[in-house]
Amino acid sequence: MLTLGNSQTCPDCFTRSRAGHYPNSEEKGTETGSCGFGTFGATVNGGDVSAASELYRNGLGCGACYQVRCIDSNYCSDKGVTVVVTDQGAGDRTDFILSKRAFARMAQTTDAAASILPLGVVDIEYRRVSCTYPDKNITIKIEESSNNPHYLAFVIWYQQGKSDITAVQLCETQNFACKLLDRTRGAVWTTSTPPKGPLQIRMLLSVDDGDETWVVPVNNIPENWKAGDTYDSGIQLDA
Repeated sequence: MLTLGNSQTCPDCFTRSRAGHYPNSEEKGTETGSCGFGTFGATVNGGDVSAASELYRNGLGCGACYQVRCIDSNYCSDKGVTVVVTDQGAGDRTDFILSKRAFARMAQTTDAAASILPLGVVDIEYRRVSCTYPDKNITIKIEESSNNPHYLAFVIWYQQGKSDITAVQLCETQNFACKLLDRTRGAVWTTSTPPKGPLQIRMLLSVDDGDETWVVPVNNIPENWKAGDTYDSGIQLDA
């Protein structure tokens, strides 16, 4: 793709590409996205979500936010739309497959949106931006497949900032012994031997310049964690 400036030296510069939209009739995203977010992946950010191709990065790109704007000045706004990556997918030389809602929000007006939606795919430019969820902390969602105490799988919701979560550790709160978890698919972290007792999560945040920081939530996952439950970490990420 054509980059308007070097992404390493100019992280705020835009990259030229193409974007399509989901072919279904739903305005928002899909509940079966590759990131494993479920319903959250269709409705987070008001439904302004997207599938990504190369930017999916084997699941590392799940939860990342991008400003995407189409480039036809007759129809497209300068601001475009900010989307959250919740799925993997590619179309005709596209980097993004947006929800219909997000695709339409690139337009200047409702009438302009009605003109670009039938096109299916449009030329765009994009850049990574910070995700912001002012009223939300990082949240741990226990997957339905989990079975206490034999198997634990979870996803991380409301990932703020521009950092990638490149590793997750699960620690016992009594002796602080920690183990690295497996990223089995998308944004799903798992272990077949979860420690006993309350559990502490540690997340390794990485940014483009190579800096890495371990972040420890304020709140622990309780000993009696259950499949389907959500747990507020008590923190937000600013990086």
